Amino acid sequence: MAKRDRIVFFGTPEFAVASLKALFDEGFNIVAVVTAPDKPAGRGKKLQSSAIKQFALRKQLPVLQPENLKCQDFHKELKALNPDIQFVVAFRMLPKQVWQLPHKGTVNLHASLLPAYRGAAPINHAIINGEKETGLTTFFINENIDTGQIIFQTKTQIHPEDNAGMLHDRMMLQGSELIAKTAKAIESGNYKTIPQNELYDGVTENKMAPKIFREDCHIPWCRKKMVQLRNFIRGLSPYPAAHTFLISPDGKKNQLKIFEIAAIKDKHHYSCGKLLTDGKKYMDITTAEGYIQILELQLSGRKKMTIQEFLRGFPIDENWKIE
Repeated sequence: MAKRDRIVFFGTPEFAVASLKALFDEGFNIVAVVTAPDKPAGRGKKLQSSAIKQFALRKQLPVLQPENLKCQDFHKELKALNPDIQFVVAFRMLPKQVWQLPHKGTVNLHASLLPAYRGAAPINHAIINGEKETGLTTFFINENIDTGQIIFQTKTQIHPEDNAGMLHDRMMLQGSELIAKTAKAIESGNYKTIPQNELYDGVTENKMAPKIFREDCHIPWCRKKMVQLRNFIRGLSPYPAAHTFLISPDGKKNQLKIFEIAAIKDKHHYSCGKLLTDGKKYMDITTAEGYIQILELQLSGRKKMTIQEFLRGFPIDENWKIE
């Protein structure tokens, strides 16, 4: 039997677990798993391990948790493992000394059809921009972010009802299949790479997916069309979540995260951004084209709830404002 490649896997969140599981289930020789250090979480601030670490320990895989990826002790530990290939799924940027170590290279899984949507948040930005299709790419890491030679790609549809969480979960499974396919191809040597500059179409170059910060998530009720507002909200749902401010008659601001809405086109005589509610069953926000019906939301410090649940515990009327 041919000697199996020695694989080091880098990953942290749940998205990466499916890919590690796929490699494990296919019998690949995973010599170590690298993930983020344990972090305090919850009200008790107890140390919590990453999803990847939890899976790796269940499968008795060696785990490395470097505080600093540039640390020489970590480099020595990694070099001693003598990896043939490294796989990176949902992990932070690797220093050159790390990604150039294996003689077969280091492969990254990216949740877009590169070169489109390079960056930290490709799933969110694809939905926000109203794309009907996206996909996943495996490529060799080089010195520039998300620009390396493409190994394989697979496409996936974005359905009208998809939010970022739904698409994330579907792509997580498709990505695991692509990682396993890529690992088999590299181990056998049966693959060809494609330079990303061969895939530019004149539009792709302007589609980027930078990291999304809290201030990017404020809902621009009167600066976008209804379809754009709906894409914005579902593209940020459930995380990091689009938000707005509910303002009481005495001027107190209450932050609301909005997870689900319905967009209703209709003529009305109200100015844009007017809050309409019966205080029991509905809360709508007016736009130039009609109404945005808020269906699921979360008041700061409270749990996620339907609009009916919210109104039962937080009585408001049309003297309140939205911002």
